[in-house]
Amino acid sequence: MIKVALPNKGQLFEPTMDILSSCGYKVSKSLRSLSTMDADNQVEFYFLRPGDIPLYVANGILDAGITGKDFVAEKCVSPTCLLDLSYGASKLCAAVPVGHAAKTLADLKGSKIATSFPNIVRGTLPGNELVELEGAVEISIKLGIADAIVDIVETGSTLKAAGLRIIGEPLFESRAALYAHPGREKQEEVLILKSRIEGKLLAQEYMMVEYDAPEALLKAACAITPGIESPTVMSLEKSSWFSVKAMIKKRESQRILDSLSKLGCKGIILTAVDSVRI
Repeated sequence: MIKVALPNKGQLFEPTMDILSSCGYKVSKSLRSLSTMDADNQVEFYFLRPGDIPLYVANGILDAGITGKDFVAEKCVSPTCLLDLSYGASKLCAAVPVGHAAKTLADLKGSKIATSFPNIVRGTLPGNELVELEGAVEISIKLGIADAIVDIVETGSTLKAAGLRIIGEPLFESRAALYAHPGREKQEEVLILKSRIEGKLLAQEYMMVEYDAPEALLKAACAITPGIESPTVMSLEKSSWFSVKAMIKKRESQRILDSLSKLGCKGIILTAVDSVRI
């Protein structure tokens, strides 16, 4: 039985629940629940603040967890990153009022900066007074306790609504990731968790194509769809005709269908892939 930390709220919560459910895990959160057991898969899930998850995993209290890379960097700990995930993309950016004179990050030197990520800011914008806040950072300037802010930006709409604008390059770029306590990444249940999630992510890149091809075109058709190792080829009841099945890259799928059709293949079918192991 392994113990796995999951974000209890925020932009990481829903996609994390979705991907785990699609991987066959029984995971659900009621209003008051802090944990849930999946006995069939030998996993106990704990719902925690995303910013606390790095500490629980790095210190070995829990075996693994899913959280943002920004939270790991902020806690200055080093759990083992097993897998980058396909969601939770965000940037840690500096922002000032629209009418502020600052144009670059260097222009903020000596400013009072409000942020929920003081460690990252100290490392990237030294020489500033920091106001450490738990949330609602964008309101701090209006309330007169800061000259600028550094906060997580997804779309920028919240900053715009607060009359702020981003300056300079992002201080940190983040996304969700699967972590394990160092030394526990080889536990069977952790390996299975990683493999299942990896299979779902890989499936987003592939599709399955099936088609019929006459013997005279078979070699050329298989060259268009070589598959992972090789395509599956089966003879049809109709003499000198074959059924071919192969995995193809999703981004190339329409071009491949065009090529097969032009070549003279028939009954071409393209289907989505739910999960893969390569």
